[in-house]
Amino acid sequence: MAQGRVYWVLFTALMLLACNTHKQKIYTSDCATDITFKKLSFHNLADSIKQYDGKYVEVSGRYVEGKHISALVNDSTFTDHGSRHSFWVNFTQDCPLYLKGKNTGLFETEDGEYKKINNRKMTIRGRVDLRKKGYKNAYIATINEVSYLELDQ
Repeated sequence: MAQGRVYWVLFTALMLLACNTHKQKIYTSDCATDITFKKLSFHNLADSIKQYDGKYVEVSGRYVEGKHISALVNDSTFTDHGSRHSFWVNFTQDCPLYLKGKNTGLFETEDGEYKKINNRKMTIRGRVDLRKKGYKNAYIATINEVSYLELDQ
């Protein structure tokens, strides 16, 4: 009986630790405080992109960055992650993103290093622009005026 309790306490402690490890950092901007965003799945936005041109949306995916790359791709392992199935993400100085509760910007150095956001799951809010399709017009559309970023830890 005592051995069962020990296992139960150990199991409960491990579960609580596991629950606490999934934290998020939220970066916001003052650019779109009075705008309502339409929350969409990545798949729904990609399939109905013409319907959302010029509209403000919230979408989740995995962010990929590199030389000539600033893209939000579907985080599913069962879909194509090429640029024709991704959104160009346009972070601008006109809409600076700051960590909620602090005065630390997304692209400011922290402890001498930039935040590592490559290959991280995130949720962003911004305006869809079909006229701009990123580097060499290779993407579905651009998500402009990003005013919210929720970065999974």
